[in-house]
Amino acid sequence: MNPCRLHCLAALAPLVAGACAMASPPPKTVAPPMSAGAFVALPSASLEPVPDDWWRLFDDPQLDRLVQASLAANADLRVAFANLEGARAALRQANAVRLPQPMIESNGTVDNPSSQPSAANVPTTDYDIAATVSWDIDLFGRLRSGALAARADAAAQAALLDGMRVAVVADTVLAYVELCGATHSAHVAQEVMTVQTRNLRRVRDQLAAGEVSPLEVSQAANLVESTRATLPPFEAARANALYRLATLQGLAPAQARTWQLDCAKTPHIGSVAPVGDGAALLLRRPDIREAERKLAAAAARVGVARADLYPRINLGGALGLLAGDFSASASPLISWTFPNQGPARARIAQARATEQAALAGWDVAVLRALRETETALVAYDAERRRNAALASATEQAALYARRAEARVRIGDADPLLRIDAERARASAALQLAQSDLAVAQAQVALFRALGGGWQGAPQPLAPATTTR
Repeated sequence: MNPCRLHCLAALAPLVAGACAMASPPPKTVAPPMSAGAFVALPSASLEPVPDDWWRLFDDPQLDRLVQASLAANADLRVAFANLEGARAALRQANAVRLPQPMIESNGTVDNPSSQPSAANVPTTDYDIAATVSWDIDLFGRLRSGALAARADAAAQAALLDGMRVAVVADTVLAYVELCGATHSAHVAQEVMTVQTRNLRRVRDQLAAGEVSPLEVSQAANLVESTRATLPPFEAARANALYRLATLQGLAPAQARTWQLDCAKTPHIGSVAPVGDGAALLLRRPDIREAERKLAAAAARVGVARADLYPRINLGGALGLLAGDFSASASPLISWTFPNQGPARARIAQARATEQAALAGWDVAVLRALRETETALVAYDAERRRNAALASATEQAALYARRAEARVRIGDADPLLRIDAERARASAALQLAQSDLAVAQAQVALFRALGGGWQGAPQPLAPATTTR
């Protein structure tokens, strides 16, 4: 072997030995103490694992169909899926550039010497064809680290798609329960107003008979109109929920006007909510998985930046018919930015800073997941207790109204007592209807925080045009 080549290889040996450090692993992620244990102990939750299709706990086939339609055709999901396909293509490209890159080149020319006085009138043809190969040896892991970063990017994009699915499911269920809640509240208000209108007619009859004064009539009329004023917001809330359901399915809001959704009661989960524990939460939340993969990508890009400190070695070769003769050639190409490595070291420092930011981002994602879950649990439990108290208050208000009616009928109480009792019953009934909705909203918020609903979701497609 040529002594010069031996010296060159000896000079490169320490650099080759340092190549093993190019693809350094990402920093270890450590969850906060007690994060893997049980959540706050509340009677409204259990340690049972969270089901993948948690919305089926509402036991509403109509809701199941709406969720599946949203998962299949949501526009935001189609955007996220297209971005995932792009990330996967980038990964295939990063893997492909690590292989030899062949190229075939050809050239053909026809010489017509008849235009020259001394030439023969026989045209000649020259053909050139060659195959060239270029191969980046990647001794120092630049391409390998780039492929690792692309793989982590694709996994992070997949986690982002799963997180979008969680949001789409939760938004669909929330829109449905708000549709049902608005419909239920409107029915309650209409029933209350019917009773109040009947009482108003009776008070007016009593005024004509001289049994009451105009004061009682005004107060009874005020109750009717106050209850009537609650109906338009409920109608608007119902329309808003319908429009959201349509857009969640990738449809124009106007298409929802023809939907016939039979939903007169606010749906709710009959039993306690299965929430699992912190360990399951950290494994299930897509945003935590996305943050972890972003950290892995940032760590791999440190290896890409570090590889710029070392030479790039590219082997090239050509084989073919050139100028009528068969020829072959091979030559290595070594490029190395040395001794001024300031720009390369600055890129390394920048990549390390990005890695530290990604590590902090993972901590943020974990803490946010734990806080959102604990907060949602407390809010859900509080609303359930409030709902139970309002149910009791509604019963007492109805009893108060019946007793006031009886006393006024026998002349043992002022007619104003009956009007006050009707006001109390109306207020309690409407508050209970709103609390029923708040309980369902709290359940949706809890399962959104728990991060379920992305498992087994279909690939998003174009929206369906079937009517409902």
